[in-house]
Amino acid sequence: MTTKLKTEIYLPTLCLLFSAAMWGLIWYPLRLLDEAGMSAVWSLFVMYLSVVVFSFPLMIKRRLFSQINWELAGLALAAGITSVAFLTALIEGEVMRVMLLFYLSPIWSVLLSRWWLGETLSPKAIVMFCFAVTGSMVMLWNPQIGLPWPSGAGDWLALLGSVAFSFNNVLSRKLGNVSMTLKVGATWWGVLLVSVLVLVGQQSGVPNVEASVWGMAATMGIFGMIASNISTLYGLAKMPIHRSAVIMLFELVVGAVSAWLLSSEVMTISEWIGGGLIILAGYGVAKAEQT
Repeated sequence: MTTKLKTEIYLPTLCLLFSAAMWGLIWYPLRLLDEAGMSAVWSLFVMYLSVVVFSFPLMIKRRLFSQINWELAGLALAAGITSVAFLTALIEGEVMRVMLLFYLSPIWSVLLSRWWLGETLSPKAIVMFCFAVTGSMVMLWNPQIGLPWPSGAGDWLALLGSVAFSFNNVLSRKLGNVSMTLKVGATWWGVLLVSVLVLVGQQSGVPNVEASVWGMAATMGIFGMIASNISTLYGLAKMPIHRSAVIMLFELVVGAVSAWLLSSEVMTISEWIGGGLIILAGYGVAKAEQT
């Protein structure tokens, strides 16, 4: 096997594994920033403002702003909603519950790819979709409330992020021939603009925190988000949706281990059962679509 072929096979996988690990761990520094007085949305704003400022000269040099079209604008919006909803959910809710609800996204991704990209939807995928719905109902079931419905802001935001991430996945695949620089730049601007809109809507004042807190958020943006976003988009563009959906489930492993080691959160029996069904469905639907 040639070096070029090995790179084409293994590099996208390694990129997605790296990105999944980053997103599985990001809840912890975000909570530290939140405890220091900087909310999740403000942290995102600072992180991606730093990224945009850092990369602005390259964007001007490559004339990226003149190449924006409706599909790239959709990718930017989907990326912005995904990041803001998911990362805020990690602050508002329990880490593993949020991640498991968020990882209904492989199901939405496969359905979208069937409708949008014309990829085949097999009978097995339909069965796995039923497993995923059942899993989410088990997780959300509350005897005191009755209907299996999201019980708080964390649940709703996780589900919103799940749907937005599926649009992000499918658009990344659809824009496979678009330069990586252009797609990455679009996602950075998307997160920045969505976070600004949320802050304006919340009428959120500037956090009164120490300079080190601002510096930590900016460092996370420049060194964390740049590497993570590039890795995600590269991996998604270089492999089918069914394969990337399975690999990204590695985030759940990282999230579970980190939540166990770094916090006192404990999942209930129903959440374990529902989460297991969601993971099974995500893996099963991806494998089914492989054929």
